[in-house]
Amino acid sequence: MDYTHWLVVLIVILALGFDFINGFHDTANAIATSVSTRALTPRRAILLASCMNLVGALMFTGVAKTIGGKITDPFKLEHGLTVVIATLLAAIIWNLITWWLGIPSSSSHAIIGALAGAAITSEGWEGINYSGFIVIVKWLILSPVVAFVIGFCIMFILKRIFARSSPHQVNKMFRGGQVLTAAFQSFTHGTNDAQKAMGIITLALVTAGIQDTLDIPLWVKLSAAFAMALGTSVGGWKIIKTMGTKIFKIDPMSGFSADLGSASVILGATLSHLPVSTTHAITSSILGVGSAKKFSNVNWSMAGRIVVTWVITIPVVGVLAMLLYSVLALFLH
Repeated sequence: MDYTHWLVVLIVILALGFDFINGFHDTANAIATSVSTRALTPRRAILLASCMNLVGALMFTGVAKTIGGKITDPFKLEHGLTVVIATLLAAIIWNLITWWLGIPSSSSHAIIGALAGAAITSEGWEGINYSGFIVIVKWLILSPVVAFVIGFCIMFILKRIFARSSPHQVNKMFRGGQVLTAAFQSFTHGTNDAQKAMGIITLALVTAGIQDTLDIPLWVKLSAAFAMALGTSVGGWKIIKTMGTKIFKIDPMSGFSADLGSASVILGATLSHLPVSTTHAITSSILGVGSAKKFSNVNWSMAGRIVVTWVITIPVVGVLAMLLYSVLALFLH
């Protein structure tokens, strides 16, 4: 193999590593409520999430094409492989830092911010496709708001429907329902998040001249899907603890409401080919549910810490990618 092909191999390894980390970093969000209410044991929750992530990742490709071609133009990048390597390294570093701190940050923000930062360093401001980038960022901002509102509405309605019911019977019924919503949540996570690695690999293939379209090869779909499923099987207990216990005390009805609300938003985004943050959708839905249940019970200081992480992720990871690109360019150009 020549030098270019070796770089592509490195990119594939890094992208699958990012996907693996995404699996135990973000999928922890998907199963946090069902684990915290004991609707599922941790082992069963992880097994369910792994399987549903795999199924979801194999069913759609629209988000992958958006990541591969809407933020920057892979056909015009002069040093596209260096851009992709810097992007993946920056996103992986940020994901590991926030995982270690137990903060549910966004892998979507990380990969999008990193790609933008690396492309700007390589090509100047002309390296960004502004129309596509603005649409993506707009929905990254709007999706948590929508998830909050939907979570609030679902909880508000269910609380009134079951106001006179036995708490024991209600908990028993919604624990069963949580198995379904955890599966739905994990499925939608696979439909959106696994495609980000697929899109990055495809961008590298186009840049290297290995293929001339943004169509996702079958081997890319399979490898990204299995990498995420494997990462999910490892689990992310620090983030599960934050999501399941530190925002507010979740019971089966509120867990069901939060999962259903966020999964609906994620699936809607996938069908629209939009990469959204599953972390943001899930956390915002939990906040909406908690507000509908009892506003004062929500740990707003923890919520504020999470929101700050959301806000700084794109610029911080973008700057990190710029620095990494500058260093890599000394050796790869």
